[in-house]
Amino acid sequence: MDAPEDLQFLAEEPCVVIDEVSMRYRVPSSETVPGSRNGIGGLMRRITGKPNLVTVNALKPMSLVAVRGESIGIVGRNGSGKSTLMKLIAGQANPDTGAVYASSTPIMLGVNAALVPELPGDHNVVLGCLAMGLTYDQIAERYESIVELSGLEKAIHLPMRSYSSGMSSRLRFAIAASIDPEILLIDEALNTGDAQFADRSRKRMDELRENAGCVFLVSHSLETITEMCSRVVWMDKGDLLMDGEPRDVVKAYKDFTRHLSKGNNISAAKIRTDAMEALTVTRIQERSTGRRSAKVQ
Repeated sequence: MDAPEDLQFLAEEPCVVIDEVSMRYRVPSSETVPGSRNGIGGLMRRITGKPNLVTVNALKPMSLVAVRGESIGIVGRNGSGKSTLMKLIAGQANPDTGAVYASSTPIMLGVNAALVPELPGDHNVVLGCLAMGLTYDQIAERYESIVELSGLEKAIHLPMRSYSSGMSSRLRFAIAASIDPEILLIDEALNTGDAQFADRSRKRMDELRENAGCVFLVSHSLETITEMCSRVVWMDKGDLLMDGEPRDVVKAYKDFTRHLSKGNNISAAKIRTDAMEALTVTRIQERSTGRRSAKVQ
């Protein structure tokens, strides 16, 4: 799908355009509503009765442009909307407002491939690769490298139900990493396995990053984000707070979480507000010049 006309000015070739995208969920809540009974009696009534539904703003309206060659890290606390954004980019969910435009089909690289525990690992390699669209010839070409990356050696011939959780994660990652997409989405895929596997997986990620048009990486490892990304965005409670150089954004995020951990909520709130206001000012300045940045819209 072509990007909107007001985004056609971009000098650099965009891979992904996120245009005023937002998403809300309606989820059940056990929170007491006005007029309801409190105490254990009220709790039992809420458990056995009709659940109280509340609206959660998983992602508030935001826009972003990723250009070819960029590696964009996404940081934020749990519940900040990081995974929701990745699902929207991947096409796994539809936004309530706005739209996502991509130059090709984004591929989510993760460790949650649906494999069959009763089958041996080598059979699951074939099944997993077929599910991702590889041909039998392509699977044959990549089979040895998949097994090598997984580090399973002879265990590859045993049923997956006999694997430890770490072994299963390594195999899933190795299968998922066997493709070379133009737009690559990585959601916590590097946080599995032991130190030796982590080294192998990072090397493979470097290769994928070099071959991909652009990469989105979600990780709680700020060191990984700083090392692997050319740009970082910070999200919190569905808001896009900051978008810029990795070290600057990671520093602001670390200062924010440090104040929160010490109970300095007012100081943390000020950091959050300052970051959001600075982003707003940047947008206004870019629009007043008649030419917006390819990084932040």
